[in-house]
Amino acid sequence: MAQKVSFERGAHVFSPGQECAGFVRLESGTIRVSMTAANGREVVLYRVLPGEICLQTFSCLVDGHCYAAEGVVEQPVAGEFIPKSAFWRLMGEDEAFRRDVFSAVAQRFGDYQRLVEEVALTGFDTRLARVLLRLRDGKDVVHATHGELAAETASGRAFVSRRLAEFAHRGLVELARGQVSLLDISGVERIAEDDG
Repeated sequence: MAQKVSFERGAHVFSPGQECAGFVRLESGTIRVSMTAANGREVVLYRVLPGEICLQTFSCLVDGHCYAAEGVVEQPVAGEFIPKSAFWRLMGEDEAFRRDVFSAVAQRFGDYQRLVEEVALTGFDTRLARVLLRLRDGKDVVHATHGELAAETASGRAFVSRRLAEFAHRGLVELARGQVSLLDISGVERIAEDDG
């Protein structure tokens, strides 16, 4: 019924307009799910980690629609693929599976609610600071372009560049090609905690 699958970093798990053939349960790795507008602006909707569900996949399986977003592997993925017919059989017959799926769907809707709140109700500097803190590595460096940070903050690249330049002017960060070094963690954390 279920088949083992794996994907390398950068692989496209699904793309807009593609039909959903089944359900993937991750054992390891990360899939980044994003949408791109006709003007080229991208927004990251969420990331799928082990034990979590891809709401795009669930929606496609339930409604029979094609994918509206793109799923790209950020960290190499291993898991199991459950074909559409087997997914529906498990949903009908396996109470534990059904409970796990619905619980994961409810959690993912909570993620969507937080995304809408962040974009609609949170100031941009706060959103940017939160993204920088979330994406930093063990050396407090964010390895991302301004365009990638724009996708993470649901904004435009030029705006991200202007705000990062202001952060750098204030001594909070240091900018280099494809990366942002966090120099004043407590200062960035203060901005991230601001609800304005």
